[in-house]
Amino acid sequence: MGHEGFTEVTRLAAAREELLSVVNPPAAAESVPVAEADGLTLADSVAATRDVPGFDRAAMDGYAVRATDTHDASDRSPAVLDETGGDVTPGLARYVHTGSPMPDGADAVVKVEETDTRGDRVEVFAAVPPGENVAPAGEDVRSGDRLFDAGRRLRPSDLGLLKAGGHRSVSVRGRPTVSVIPTGEELVAFDPGYGETTETNGLTVSRLVERWGGEATYRDIVGDDEGALRAAVERDTDHDIVVTTGGSSVGERDLIADVVADLGDVLGHGVALKPGHPVGYGVVDDTPVLTLPGYPVSCLVTAVQLLRPAVAKAGGFEPEPFPAFEATLDRKIASEVGVRSFVRVRETDEGTVEPVRGGAGVLSSVAAADGWVVVPESLEGVAAGESVTVERWEAFH
Repeated sequence: MGHEGFTEVTRLAAAREELLSVVNPPAAAESVPVAEADGLTLADSVAATRDVPGFDRAAMDGYAVRATDTHDASDRSPAVLDETGGDVTPGLARYVHTGSPMPDGADAVVKVEETDTRGDRVEVFAAVPPGENVAPAGEDVRSGDRLFDAGRRLRPSDLGLLKAGGHRSVSVRGRPTVSVIPTGEELVAFDPGYGETTETNGLTVSRLVERWGGEATYRDIVGDDEGALRAAVERDTDHDIVVTTGGSSVGERDLIADVVADLGDVLGHGVALKPGHPVGYGVVDDTPVLTLPGYPVSCLVTAVQLLRPAVAKAGGFEPEPFPAFEATLDRKIASEVGVRSFVRVRETDEGTVEPVRGGAGVLSSVAAADGWVVVPESLEGVAAGESVTVERWEAFH
């Protein structure tokens, strides 16, 4: 199994495992206010320090009563109770709002629409059992309950639960730092002239790193010069991961593999996936270096498959599965046995999915896609009419 110009090609799973083996563990934990912890990773498990809610509360607007006082109440024969503003003793009812603490003595709430008032008296038209329309203390969380395990990457709703559970601050891992270095003599930041190309890979990869929980340093373009490439990589080995885009193949201007080999070790160069087989990875000064291909789609695929799990390991968390949906394929997908293929597809008006036209250099094909179908190494394609799983790899989640 091989690709033109590569003497050895590594299976994707093995390449991922080898890259992750040189990713260093997360940095030491630090304590941050809960309000500032969105997107950060818990260093320790966290338990609630109090009940949520901390008291029995009304779950409806209505009257707090003793359930026994409503026995046999009905539209024809309402129970008649005296309204009070204090404790609920036999024969009394007290008006409560949703979320109000239950008054002493009351064990149920009659919904306001099932009552009527006549002066200081309350007519109750429905019997209620004990606990009806009452949210008991600890209904949401009890003191001592584990809220989250270590390694959880916190979401906005998690912060609310942490605060409700009694926490002002939490112990978290810092965001892993990733240097993103776009390379290529033909690249310009904007307004390309004849023979020039606008730099997009570094921008895209750095923003993906941020979405995946890392902190990206988006560097200026470096030309196809060994000295400049060497200096750029050496400068950034204080980051958790160094990523380059472009120049990763085996042509005359593809220099980054030689630079990594000169500075450290190339662990792999050439991976059995499509698009993206020219990807490489190694280590320099104990820092993993990932060299992504220059074709935009190849760059994206390899970043998702290799850089994303590396960012997660450096941050001390597990990457979440991508949102996915099942669909019927309306046209055959061709693939190569021994190669894992990532085929962009889009939904049709008929509810099926179809492959998106465009090669690895057609960036617009990514924007046109609703996700991709993964064809494993054991298959030479997927027939039309087959059910496939579509991964929404770029979805917000």
